[in-house]
Amino acid sequence: MRLEEVESKLGYTFKDKTLLKRALTLASASDDNNQLLEFFGDAILEFIVSERIFNENSTEGALTEKRKTLVSDSALAPVSKKLGLDKFLIRGKKDNFNKKAIPSAYEAAVAAIYLDGGMDEAKKFVLATMDFSKKSTQTDYKSKLQIALQSMGEPLPQYVSEEVGTPQNKRYVVSVNAFGQSFKAEADKIKGADGGEQLCAKAALNYYENNK
Repeated sequence: MRLEEVESKLGYTFKDKTLLKRALTLASASDDNNQLLEFFGDAILEFIVSERIFNENSTEGALTEKRKTLVSDSALAPVSKKLGLDKFLIRGKKDNFNKKAIPSAYEAAVAAIYLDGGMDEAKKFVLATMDFSKKSTQTDYKSKLQIALQSMGEPLPQYVSEEVGTPQNKRYVVSVNAFGQSFKAEADKIKGADGGEQLCAKAALNYYENNK
């Protein structure tokens, strides 16, 4: 892999090339991997996105949902693929199905750029690569489920999660009781627009609509 090619895709030249290599290295390939960069990049990305949408004429709840949508795995995966990061990932020999790795590479790249060039460079990268013009089309199934249960005098839903999968490919099974039934869903994460809680709530609402 030629790091210069990756830098060309990112639009940023690293002073410390090892940061870029680490951002692209998965845990299945090396102990010196991108997991901590992903963790840090997630926080930096949330800050940059929050600052970007702060002045929009909207409520706190709406901005929170928009931020969740913008930084969700389903939103970041195509951004990462557009940059070609999925093709540059350094994987272990048997690690070919870790879908989480693709959006995580973008978060790790954000952290690597921040550590190498500072916040201004990280902002420049995020604002140049993410599309803020799209309005959220995600349905908030958790809120809809809560409203439906409240209208029936039922208690608010309590979500229970269990971690499954592997350290390289974490998965979560989330369950919720509603309408006298138990609903389960499996996802790459618990919360967020495409998380297990939303999928559980969607399943419960589908049951409610079909049986009311």
